[in-house]
Amino acid sequence: MAKNMQKTSMFIEQRPGDYENGDIQKNLDDDGRSKRTGTWLTASAHIITAVIGSGVLSLAWAIAQLGWVAGPAVLMAFSFITYFTSTLLADCYRAPDPVHGKRNYTYMDAVRAYLGGRKVQLCGLAQYANLVGITIGYTITASISMVAVKRSNCFHKHGHHVKCQTSNYPFMAIFACIQLVLSQIPNFDKLSWLSIVAAVMSFAYSSIGLGLSIAKVAGGGHGRTTLTGVTVGVDVSGSEKVWRTFQAIGDIAFAYAYSTVLIEIQDTIKSSPPENKSMKRATSIGVSTTTLFYVLCGLFGYAAFGNDAPGNFLTGFGFYEPFWLIDFANVCIAIHLIGAYQVFAQPLFGFVEGWCSRNWSDNKFITGEHAVDVPFCGIYYVNFFRLVWRTSYVIVTAVVAMIFPFFNDFLGLIGAGSFWPLTVYFPIEMHIAQTKIPKYSFRWIWLKILSWVCLVVSLIAAAGSIQGLIQSLKTYKPFQTQD
Repeated sequence: MAKNMQKTSMFIEQRPGDYENGDIQKNLDDDGRSKRTGTWLTASAHIITAVIGSGVLSLAWAIAQLGWVAGPAVLMAFSFITYFTSTLLADCYRAPDPVHGKRNYTYMDAVRAYLGGRKVQLCGLAQYANLVGITIGYTITASISMVAVKRSNCFHKHGHHVKCQTSNYPFMAIFACIQLVLSQIPNFDKLSWLSIVAAVMSFAYSSIGLGLSIAKVAGGGHGRTTLTGVTVGVDVSGSEKVWRTFQAIGDIAFAYAYSTVLIEIQDTIKSSPPENKSMKRATSIGVSTTTLFYVLCGLFGYAAFGNDAPGNFLTGFGFYEPFWLIDFANVCIAIHLIGAYQVFAQPLFGFVEGWCSRNWSDNKFITGEHAVDVPFCGIYYVNFFRLVWRTSYVIVTAVVAMIFPFFNDFLGLIGAGSFWPLTVYFPIEMHIAQTKIPKYSFRWIWLKILSWVCLVVSLIAAAGSIQGLIQSLKTYKPFQTQD
Protein backbone atom coordinates (compact mmCIF):
# COMPACT_ATOMS: atom_id res chain seq x y z
CA MET A 1 0.00 0.00 0.00
CA ALA A 2 2.80 2.41 0.95
CA LYS A 3 4.59 1.65 -2.31
CA ASN A 4 1.47 2.38 -4.33
CA MET A 5 0.97 5.68 -2.52
CA GLN A 6 4.56 6.64 -3.22
CA LYS A 7 4.12 5.95 -6.93
CA THR A 8 1.06 8.17 -7.20
CA SER A 9 2.25 10.92 -4.87
CA MET A 10 3.23 14.21 -6.42
CA PHE A 11 5.99 14.73 -3.83
CA ILE A 12 8.75 12.18 -3.45
CA GLU A 13 11.57 12.74 -0.98
CA GLN A 14 15.01 12.20 -2.44
CA ARG A 15 17.31 9.83 -0.51
CA PRO A 16 21.11 9.98 -0.75
CA GLY A 17 21.30 6.21 -0.97
CA ASP A 18 19.44 6.31 -4.26
CA TYR A 19 22.59 7.63 -5.92
CA GLU A 20 25.04 5.05 -4.63
CA ASN A 21 24.08 2.09 -6.76
CA GLY A 22 23.47 0.99 -10.31
CA ASP A 23 23.94 2.98 -13.47
CA ILE A 24 23.57 6.33 -11.68
CA GLN A 25 27.25 6.01 -10.70
CA LYS A 26 28.11 6.50 -14.37
CA ASN A 27 26.48 9.92 -14.28
CA LEU A 28 28.82 11.25 -11.60
CA ASP A 29 32.04 13.21 -12.06
CA ASP A 30 35.34 12.52 -10.29
CA ASP A 31 34.17 14.57 -7.27
CA GLY A 32 30.91 12.59 -6.82
CA ARG A 33 28.70 15.36 -8.19
CA SER A 34 26.38 15.09 -11.20
CA LYS A 35 28.35 14.88 -14.43
CA ARG A 36 28.93 18.30 -15.91
CA THR A 37 27.73 18.75 -19.46
CA GLY A 38 28.93 22.27 -20.35
CA THR A 39 31.27 23.00 -23.26
CA TRP A 40 33.33 25.95 -24.47
CA LEU A 41 30.22 27.01 -26.41
CA THR A 42 27.93 27.22 -23.36
CA ALA A 43 30.73 28.87 -21.38
CA SER A 44 31.11 31.46 -24.17
CA ALA A 45 27.38 32.17 -23.94
CA HIS A 46 27.65 32.66 -20.16
CA ILE A 47 30.62 35.03 -20.64
CA ILE A 48 28.94 37.10 -23.35
CA THR A 49 25.76 37.32 -21.26
CA ALA A 50 27.79 38.48 -18.26
CA VAL A 51 30.01 40.95 -20.14
CA ILE A 52 27.92 42.53 -22.91
CA GLY A 53 25.40 44.39 -20.83
CA SER A 54 23.37 47.39 -21.86
CA GLY A 55 26.52 49.33 -20.90
CA VAL A 56 27.71 48.71 -24.46
CA LEU A 57 25.27 51.45 -25.47
CA SER A 58 26.91 53.92 -23.06
CA LEU A 59 30.41 53.43 -24.46
CA ALA A 60 29.80 56.27 -26.93
CA TRP A 61 29.59 58.56 -23.88
CA ALA A 62 32.84 57.11 -22.50
CA ILE A 63 34.62 57.59 -25.84
CA ALA A 64 33.27 61.17 -25.96
CA GLN A 65 35.04 61.95 -22.68
CA LEU A 66 38.36 60.47 -23.88
CA GLY A 67 38.38 61.26 -27.62
CA TRP A 68 39.50 59.42 -30.73
CA VAL A 69 43.01 58.69 -29.41
CA ALA A 70 42.64 57.68 -25.77
CA GLY A 71 39.18 56.10 -26.14
CA PRO A 72 40.07 53.17 -28.47
CA ALA A 73 43.45 52.77 -26.70
CA VAL A 74 41.77 52.31 -23.30
CA LEU A 75 39.24 49.88 -24.82
CA MET A 76 41.97 47.69 -26.30
CA ALA A 77 44.15 47.89 -23.16
CA PHE A 78 41.42 46.59 -20.87
CA SER A 79 40.42 43.97 -23.41
CA PHE A 80 43.96 42.55 -23.20
CA ILE A 81 44.14 42.86 -19.40
CA THR A 82 40.81 41.05 -18.95
CA TYR A 83 41.76 38.26 -21.34
CA PHE A 84 45.19 37.79 -19.76
CA THR A 85 44.05 37.70 -16.13
CA SER A 86 41.07 35.49 -17.05
CA THR A 87 43.39 32.85 -18.50
CA LEU A 88 45.40 32.95 -15.27
CA LEU A 89 42.22 32.50 -13.24
CA ALA A 90 41.05 29.61 -15.46
CA ASP A 91 44.18 27.66 -14.43
CA CYS A 92 43.16 28.03 -10.78
CA TYR A 93 39.93 26.01 -11.07
CA ARG A 94 41.92 22.99 -9.90
CA ALA A 95 44.69 22.96 -7.31
CA PRO A 96 47.57 22.43 -7.12
CA ASP A 97 47.68 21.08 -10.69
CA PRO A 98 45.49 22.96 -13.22
CA VAL A 99 44.47 19.71 -14.99
CA HIS A 100 44.45 16.90 -12.41
CA GLY A 101 44.16 18.78 -9.11
CA LYS A 102 41.22 19.08 -6.73
CA ARG A 103 38.29 21.15 -8.02
CA ASN A 104 37.55 24.61 -6.63
CA TYR A 105 33.82 25.21 -6.97
CA THR A 106 33.89 28.95 -6.26
CA TYR A 107 36.26 31.90 -6.49
CA MET A 108 36.64 31.79 -2.69
CA ASP A 109 37.62 28.11 -2.86
CA ALA A 110 40.35 28.94 -5.38
CA VAL A 111 41.73 31.76 -3.21
CA ARG A 112 41.59 29.46 -0.15
CA ALA A 113 43.54 26.74 -2.00
CA TYR A 114 46.31 29.00 -3.30
CA LEU A 115 46.55 31.96 -0.91
CA GLY A 116 44.53 31.27 2.26
CA GLY A 117 44.30 33.54 5.29
CA ARG A 118 42.33 36.78 5.36
CA LYS A 119 42.50 37.02 1.59
CA VAL A 120 39.68 34.46 1.44
CA GLN A 121 37.37 36.78 3.40
CA LEU A 122 38.46 39.77 1.29
CA CYS A 123 37.64 37.82 -1.88
CA GLY A 124 34.22 36.80 -0.56
CA LEU A 125 33.36 40.35 0.50
CA ALA A 126 34.37 41.82 -2.87
CA GLN A 127 32.71 39.09 -4.94
CA TYR A 128 29.37 38.79 -3.22
CA ALA A 129 28.93 42.53 -2.58
CA ASN A 130 29.51 43.00 -6.31
CA LEU A 131 26.99 40.26 -7.21
CA VAL A 132 24.31 41.76 -4.95
CA GLY A 133 24.97 45.21 -6.40
CA ILE A 134 24.76 43.97 -9.98
CA THR A 135 21.42 42.21 -9.43
CA ILE A 136 19.94 45.38 -7.92
CA GLY A 137 21.38 47.45 -10.77
CA TYR A 138 19.97 45.10 -13.39
CA THR A 139 16.51 45.42 -11.86
CA ILE A 140 16.72 49.19 -12.33
CA THR A 141 18.24 49.04 -15.82
CA ALA A 142 15.68 46.50 -17.07
CA SER A 143 12.82 48.69 -15.81
CA ILE A 144 14.34 51.70 -17.62
CA SER A 145 14.32 49.73 -20.88
CA MET A 146 10.71 48.67 -20.33
CA VAL A 147 9.71 52.28 -19.60
CA ALA A 148 11.58 53.37 -22.74
CA VAL A 149 9.24 51.23 -24.86
CA LYS A 150 6.20 52.99 -23.42
CA ARG A 151 7.81 56.43 -23.76
CA SER A 152 8.92 55.72 -27.33
CA ASN A 153 5.33 55.03 -28.34
CA CYS A 154 4.23 58.18 -26.50
CA PHE A 155 6.80 60.32 -28.33
CA HIS A 156 5.76 58.82 -31.66
CA LYS A 157 2.10 59.58 -30.97
CA HIS A 158 2.32 63.00 -29.29
CA GLY A 159 5.64 64.44 -30.49
CA HIS A 160 9.15 64.69 -29.09
CA HIS A 161 8.39 67.84 -27.06
CA VAL A 162 6.05 65.94 -24.71
CA LYS A 163 7.63 64.73 -21.44
CA CYS A 164 5.88 61.34 -21.46
CA GLN A 165 6.93 60.58 -17.88
CA THR A 166 6.27 57.04 -16.68
CA SER A 167 6.94 55.42 -13.31
CA ASN A 168 9.58 52.70 -13.23
CA TYR A 169 8.07 50.91 -10.23
CA PRO A 170 5.47 48.70 -12.00
CA PHE A 171 8.15 47.51 -14.41
CA MET A 172 10.53 46.70 -11.56
CA ALA A 173 7.73 44.58 -10.09
CA ILE A 174 7.21 42.80 -13.44
CA PHE A 175 10.95 42.10 -13.70
CA ALA A 176 10.98 40.74 -10.12
CA CYS A 177 8.02 38.43 -10.83
CA ILE A 178 9.89 36.92 -13.79
CA GLN A 179 12.98 36.43 -11.60
CA LEU A 180 10.90 34.71 -8.90
CA VAL A 181 10.23 31.92 -11.41
CA LEU A 182 13.68 31.76 -13.03
CA SER A 183 15.46 31.81 -9.67
CA GLN A 184 14.14 28.31 -9.02
CA ILE A 185 16.51 26.99 -11.70
CA PRO A 186 18.58 24.83 -9.33
CA ASN A 187 22.12 25.66 -10.44
CA PHE A 188 24.42 27.25 -13.00
CA ASP A 189 24.64 24.04 -15.04
CA LYS A 190 20.91 24.24 -15.86
CA LEU A 191 21.19 27.85 -16.99
CA SER A 192 22.78 27.33 -20.42
CA TRP A 193 19.59 27.78 -22.46
CA LEU A 194 18.83 31.10 -20.74
CA SER A 195 22.37 32.39 -21.30
CA ILE A 196 22.20 31.51 -24.99
CA VAL A 197 18.90 33.41 -25.36
CA ALA A 198 20.38 36.38 -23.44
CA ALA A 199 23.54 36.36 -25.58
CA VAL A 200 21.44 36.45 -28.77
CA MET A 201 19.48 39.40 -27.34
CA SER A 202 22.72 41.27 -26.54
CA PHE A 203 23.87 40.79 -30.15
CA ALA A 204 20.48 42.02 -31.36
CA TYR A 205 20.30 45.32 -29.48
CA SER A 206 24.03 46.00 -29.94
CA SER A 207 23.62 45.50 -33.68
CA ILE A 208 20.56 47.78 -33.75
CA GLY A 209 22.44 50.50 -31.87
CA LEU A 210 25.39 50.09 -34.22
CA GLY A 211 23.17 50.14 -37.33
CA LEU A 212 21.33 53.29 -36.23
CA SER A 213 24.65 55.03 -35.50
CA ILE A 214 26.04 54.10 -38.93
CA ALA A 215 22.82 55.30 -40.59
CA LYS A 216 23.05 58.61 -38.73
CA VAL A 217 26.69 59.11 -39.80
CA ALA A 218 25.94 58.08 -43.40
CA GLY A 219 23.03 60.53 -43.49
CA GLY A 220 25.31 63.41 -42.57
CA GLY A 221 23.92 63.77 -39.06
CA HIS A 222 27.19 63.19 -37.22
CA GLY A 223 28.15 65.28 -34.18
CA ARG A 224 31.24 67.34 -33.38
CA THR A 225 34.16 65.11 -32.41
CA THR A 226 37.74 65.81 -31.31
CA LEU A 227 40.95 63.88 -30.75
CA THR A 228 40.81 64.53 -26.98
CA GLY A 229 37.06 64.26 -26.40
CA VAL A 230 34.86 66.90 -24.75
CA THR A 231 36.49 70.33 -24.86
CA VAL A 232 37.20 72.34 -21.73
CA GLY A 233 35.49 75.72 -21.89
CA VAL A 234 33.13 74.60 -24.66
CA ASP A 235 31.46 71.38 -23.50
CA VAL A 236 32.57 71.14 -19.88
CA SER A 237 34.60 72.93 -17.21
CA GLY A 238 38.12 71.84 -16.30
CA SER A 239 37.03 69.95 -13.18
CA GLU A 240 34.16 68.25 -15.05
CA LYS A 241 36.63 67.08 -17.70
CA VAL A 242 38.79 65.43 -15.02
CA TRP A 243 35.89 63.73 -13.22
CA ARG A 244 34.27 62.56 -16.47
CA THR A 245 37.59 61.14 -17.67
CA PHE A 246 37.91 59.18 -14.42
CA GLN A 247 34.36 57.88 -14.80
CA ALA A 248 34.90 56.93 -18.45
CA ILE A 249 38.07 54.95 -17.70
CA GLY A 250 36.25 53.15 -14.90
CA ASP A 251 33.21 52.42 -17.08
CA ILE A 252 35.40 50.83 -19.76
CA ALA A 253 37.42 48.80 -17.24
CA PHE A 254 34.30 47.46 -15.52
CA ALA A 255 32.56 46.79 -18.85
CA TYR A 256 34.91 43.83 -19.43
CA ALA A 257 34.93 42.35 -15.94
CA TYR A 258 33.31 38.95 -15.42
CA SER A 259 35.82 37.39 -13.01
CA THR A 260 33.14 37.37 -10.29
CA VAL A 261 31.51 34.40 -12.05
CA LEU A 262 34.42 32.87 -14.02
CA ILE A 263 35.16 29.96 -11.67
CA GLU A 264 31.46 29.22 -11.30
CA ILE A 265 31.08 29.17 -15.10
CA GLN A 266 34.09 26.86 -15.40
CA ASP A 267 32.50 24.49 -12.87
CA THR A 268 29.78 23.74 -15.45
CA ILE A 269 32.26 22.47 -18.09
CA LYS A 270 32.81 18.73 -18.61
CA SER A 271 36.27 17.42 -17.75
CA SER A 272 37.26 16.23 -21.23
CA PRO A 273 39.01 18.14 -22.72
CA PRO A 274 40.49 19.70 -19.53
CA GLU A 275 38.30 22.46 -18.08
CA ASN A 276 41.04 25.10 -18.18
CA LYS A 277 41.61 24.48 -21.90
CA SER A 278 37.89 24.82 -22.69
CA MET A 279 37.60 27.88 -20.47
CA LYS A 280 40.52 29.63 -22.17
CA ARG A 281 38.90 28.99 -25.54
CA ALA A 282 35.60 30.36 -24.25
CA THR A 283 37.42 33.38 -22.79
CA SER A 284 39.11 34.07 -26.12
CA ILE A 285 35.78 33.93 -27.98
CA GLY A 286 33.89 35.90 -25.31
CA VAL A 287 36.42 38.71 -24.91
CA SER A 288 37.17 39.06 -28.65
CA THR A 289 33.44 39.15 -29.50
CA THR A 290 32.83 41.67 -26.75
CA THR A 291 35.73 43.86 -27.88
CA LEU A 292 34.45 43.88 -31.47
CA PHE A 293 31.01 45.09 -30.38
CA TYR A 294 32.46 47.56 -27.88
CA VAL A 295 34.76 49.16 -30.44
CA LEU A 296 32.10 49.34 -33.16
CA CYS A 297 29.32 50.64 -30.90
CA GLY A 298 31.62 53.02 -29.03
CA LEU A 299 33.31 54.55 -32.07
CA PHE A 300 30.28 54.74 -34.37
CA GLY A 301 28.17 56.00 -31.49
CA TYR A 302 30.70 58.76 -30.87
CA ALA A 303 30.86 59.56 -34.58
CA ALA A 304 27.05 59.85 -34.65
CA PHE A 305 26.55 61.97 -31.53
CA GLY A 306 29.94 63.59 -31.00
CA ASN A 307 30.75 65.21 -27.69
CA ASP A 308 27.02 65.34 -26.86
CA ALA A 309 26.69 61.53 -26.79
CA PRO A 310 23.98 60.45 -24.30
CA GLY A 311 24.62 58.00 -21.48
CA ASN A 312 22.57 55.38 -23.36
CA PHE A 313 21.48 56.21 -26.90
CA LEU A 314 18.51 53.81 -26.85
CA THR A 315 16.93 54.44 -23.44
CA GLY A 316 18.28 58.04 -23.37
CA PHE A 317 16.55 58.71 -26.71
CA GLY A 318 19.51 59.54 -28.83
CA PHE A 319 17.21 58.03 -31.45
CA TYR A 320 13.42 58.45 -31.72
CA GLU A 321 12.74 56.78 -35.06
CA PRO A 322 12.02 54.23 -36.33
CA PHE A 323 10.12 53.88 -33.08
CA TRP A 324 9.25 50.21 -33.61
CA LEU A 325 12.94 49.34 -33.98
CA ILE A 326 13.81 51.28 -30.83
CA ASP A 327 11.03 49.39 -29.04
CA PHE A 328 12.37 46.05 -30.23
CA ALA A 329 15.91 46.94 -29.12
CA ASN A 330 14.71 47.92 -25.65
CA VAL A 331 12.73 44.68 -25.36
CA CYS A 332 15.94 42.83 -26.28
CA ILE A 333 17.78 44.71 -23.51
CA ALA A 334 15.14 43.70 -20.97
CA ILE A 335 15.25 40.03 -22.03
CA HIS A 336 19.05 40.04 -21.91
CA LEU A 337 19.03 41.49 -18.39
CA ILE A 338 16.56 38.81 -17.29
CA GLY A 339 19.17 36.20 -18.20
CA ALA A 340 22.14 38.24 -16.95
CA TYR A 341 20.47 38.62 -13.53
CA GLN A 342 20.51 34.84 -13.17
CA VAL A 343 24.13 34.52 -14.32
CA PHE A 344 25.19 36.82 -11.47
CA ALA A 345 22.66 35.60 -8.90
CA GLN A 346 23.32 31.85 -9.20
CA PRO A 347 26.83 31.97 -7.59
CA LEU A 348 25.35 33.89 -4.65
CA PHE A 349 22.46 31.43 -4.35
CA GLY A 350 24.89 28.51 -4.43
CA PHE A 351 27.18 30.06 -1.82
CA VAL A 352 24.40 30.65 0.73
CA GLU A 353 22.78 27.26 0.14
CA GLY A 354 26.10 25.44 0.36
CA TRP A 355 27.04 27.21 3.60
CA CYS A 356 23.68 26.42 5.19
CA SER A 357 23.85 22.76 4.09
CA ARG A 358 27.28 22.35 5.68
CA ASN A 359 26.21 23.97 8.95
CA TRP A 360 22.77 22.35 9.26
CA SER A 361 23.22 19.09 7.39
CA ASP A 362 20.55 17.30 9.46
CA ASN A 363 17.86 19.91 8.85
CA LYS A 364 15.35 18.46 6.37
CA PHE A 365 14.03 21.93 5.52
CA ILE A 366 17.47 22.91 4.23
CA THR A 367 18.73 19.66 2.72
CA GLY A 368 15.56 17.76 1.77
CA GLU A 369 14.72 17.46 -1.91
CA HIS A 370 11.18 16.59 -3.03
CA ALA A 371 10.33 15.43 -6.53
CA VAL A 372 7.41 17.22 -8.18
CA ASP A 373 5.83 15.79 -11.32
CA VAL A 374 5.33 18.89 -13.47
CA PRO A 375 2.94 18.26 -16.40
CA PHE A 376 4.72 18.31 -19.79
CA CYS A 377 8.07 19.06 -18.08
CA GLY A 378 8.84 15.89 -16.14
CA ILE A 379 10.24 15.65 -12.63
CA TYR A 380 11.43 18.81 -10.87
CA TYR A 381 13.14 18.61 -7.47
CA VAL A 382 11.95 21.19 -4.96
CA ASN A 383 13.98 22.27 -1.95
CA PHE A 384 11.91 24.35 0.46
CA PHE A 385 14.86 26.35 1.76
CA ARG A 386 15.90 27.18 -1.80
CA LEU A 387 12.35 28.26 -2.60
CA VAL A 388 12.07 30.57 0.43
CA TRP A 389 15.61 32.00 0.30
CA ARG A 390 15.68 32.77 -3.42
CA THR A 391 12.17 34.23 -3.38
CA SER A 392 13.13 36.47 -0.44
CA TYR A 393 16.32 37.59 -2.21
CA VAL A 394 14.51 38.61 -5.40
CA ILE A 395 11.91 40.55 -3.40
CA VAL A 396 14.58 42.36 -1.34
CA THR A 397 16.62 43.37 -4.42
CA ALA A 398 13.44 44.68 -6.10
CA VAL A 399 12.49 46.70 -3.01
CA VAL A 400 16.01 48.19 -2.76
CA ALA A 401 15.86 49.08 -6.48
CA MET A 402 12.55 50.89 -5.88
CA ILE A 403 13.85 52.77 -2.85
CA PHE A 404 17.16 53.76 -4.49
CA PRO A 405 16.50 54.25 -8.23
CA PHE A 406 19.86 56.09 -8.50
CA PHE A 407 21.60 52.90 -7.29
CA ASN A 408 23.39 52.46 -10.65
CA ASP A 409 25.62 55.39 -9.68
CA PHE A 410 26.47 53.57 -6.46
CA LEU A 411 27.11 50.41 -8.49
CA GLY A 412 30.03 52.21 -10.13
CA LEU A 413 31.61 52.57 -6.71
CA ILE A 414 31.07 48.86 -5.95
CA GLY A 415 32.63 48.02 -9.32
CA ALA A 416 35.64 50.19 -8.56
CA GLY A 417 36.10 48.43 -5.24
CA SER A 418 35.89 44.92 -6.71
CA PHE A 419 37.60 45.37 -10.10
CA TRP A 420 41.19 45.36 -8.85
CA PRO A 421 41.03 42.49 -6.33
CA LEU A 422 38.84 40.16 -8.40
CA THR A 423 39.94 40.84 -11.97
CA VAL A 424 43.63 41.55 -11.41
CA TYR A 425 45.11 41.05 -7.92
CA PHE A 426 43.88 37.56 -7.01
CA PRO A 427 44.44 35.97 -10.47
CA ILE A 428 48.02 37.33 -10.53
CA GLU A 429 48.81 36.31 -6.93
CA MET A 430 47.38 32.81 -7.44
CA HIS A 431 49.35 32.43 -10.67
CA ILE A 432 52.56 33.41 -8.87
CA ALA A 433 51.82 30.90 -6.08
CA GLN A 434 50.83 28.15 -8.52
CA THR A 435 53.84 28.45 -10.84
CA LYS A 436 56.24 29.44 -8.00
CA ILE A 437 57.62 32.46 -9.87
CA PRO A 438 60.84 33.64 -8.12
CA LYS A 439 60.50 36.95 -6.28
CA TYR A 440 62.00 39.94 -8.15
CA SER A 441 62.37 37.94 -11.37
CA PHE A 442 61.44 39.76 -14.59
CA ARG A 443 58.04 38.04 -14.87
CA TRP A 444 57.30 38.69 -11.17
CA ILE A 445 58.14 42.39 -11.55
CA TRP A 446 55.97 43.05 -14.61
CA LEU A 447 53.04 41.14 -13.12
CA LYS A 448 53.29 43.33 -9.99
CA ILE A 449 53.51 46.47 -12.14
CA LEU A 450 50.33 45.43 -14.00
CA SER A 451 48.60 44.87 -10.66
CA TRP A 452 49.60 48.28 -9.29
CA VAL A 453 48.57 50.10 -12.49
CA CYS A 454 45.12 48.51 -12.28
CA LEU A 455 44.91 49.50 -8.60
CA VAL A 456 45.46 53.12 -9.64
CA VAL A 457 42.70 52.75 -12.25
CA SER A 458 40.34 51.43 -9.57
CA LEU A 459 41.15 54.35 -7.25
CA ILE A 460 40.56 57.05 -9.86
CA ALA A 461 37.39 55.30 -11.03
CA ALA A 462 36.20 55.18 -7.41
CA ALA A 463 36.84 58.92 -7.11
CA GLY A 464 34.85 59.55 -10.29
CA SER A 465 32.01 57.32 -9.07
CA ILE A 466 31.81 59.14 -5.73
CA GLN A 467 31.61 62.49 -7.50
CA GLY A 468 28.92 61.14 -9.86
CA LEU A 469 26.96 59.73 -6.91
CA ILE A 470 27.08 63.09 -5.14
CA GLN A 471 25.74 64.83 -8.25
CA SER A 472 22.95 62.25 -8.61
CA LEU A 473 21.90 62.76 -4.99
CA LYS A 474 21.80 66.53 -5.51
CA THR A 475 19.59 66.29 -8.59
CA TYR A 476 17.49 63.27 -7.53
CA LYS A 477 13.74 63.81 -7.60
CA PRO A 478 11.66 60.91 -6.26
CA PHE A 479 8.75 59.38 -8.18
CA GLN A 480 10.06 60.53 -11.55
CA THR A 481 11.28 58.45 -14.45
CA GLN A 482 14.98 57.56 -14.18
CA ASP A 483 16.66 57.82 -17.58
